[in-house]
Amino acid sequence: MAKGYWIARIDVHNPDGYKEYVAQNGAVFAKYGAKFLVRAGRHVSKEGSSRTRNVVIEFKDYDTAIACYNSPEYVRLVALRSPHSEGDLVIIEGYDGPQPA
Repeated sequence: MAKGYWIARIDVHNPDGYKEYVAQNGAVFAKYGAKFLVRAGRHVSKEGSSRTRNVVIEFKDYDTAIACYNSPEYVRLVALRSPHSEGDLVIIEGYDGPQPA
């Protein structure tokens, strides 16, 4: 079964306010078995638009990724985060089929 992913690009305009979201999101992600693959590391934008912070989070499957985002715990965190940042988030199903030759 293919894994599920959150791909987020964020601009934080109030780092002090955003810290509370970061401090509280670990418990929610742990509940849904999430694993950070990318968390605001170095990056270079080669095409298209860019934001200052990039995050990729892996879940055991697509349905779990959706359930985490829609959970009451995470809905509360979105409200906590939103006044301090602006971003884009895509929830996507991974690919586990054959690779091109």
